[in-house]
Amino acid sequence: MVLSESREPVAAVPAAMVTRRLVLRPLRDSDLDMLTVLNADPAVNRFCAAATPHGRVATEAQLKVWLAHWQTHGFGHWAIAEREQPDQLIGFGGLMHRSVAGHAGLYLYYRITPQAWGRGLASEMALHAFVQAFEQRHEGAVVAAVLPNNAPTRKTLESLGLRLKGTLADGPGSAAALLYELTANRWATLPRGEPEAVAFAA
Repeated sequence: MVLSESREPVAAVPAAMVTRRLVLRPLRDSDLDMLTVLNADPAVNRFCAAATPHGRVATEAQLKVWLAHWQTHGFGHWAIAEREQPDQLIGFGGLMHRSVAGHAGLYLYYRITPQAWGRGLASEMALHAFVQAFEQRHEGAVVAAVLPNNAPTRKTLESLGLRLKGTLADGPGSAAALLYELTANRWATLPRGEPEAVAFAA
């Protein structure tokens, strides 16, 4: 993983990061169109529609929260593109401090267009996020919330080393969510390798 120069850097935040297959860059106001399209995709919303902003106005409010997190903390959700097509976004993901159903923590999040599913790209992004959290920022833990019927995402989280910690009674969806956690101590014991690709049909 190496640093690369960002042509349009967001004020007071780092440049884009480049992994083996991805470009992870800070958000821009101009990402609103892509985020609106992604939020409106029924396949993407299959397991978390209740937590998804609907419409351009609500999505713009979501993006403003994400941008504010970058300005306050110096990190946050990235805009994600493949290295071979760096100007064509495939989704968003990363880490943010937030509270879900009363449980505050540093949450892992990702939303990727269905055309890019099943190739381990979300896992690749997540592994870089964990490096950021544990090796650069020295955080104690990262958590993720997922609905019980979202088997592919649960498998992805487990393959990344997260363990089921409990439930969130009023989780980010139509049913109670499961809370997964990866601690800094566990991260230090995990082998480093290629992320696992998980089948996830649209």
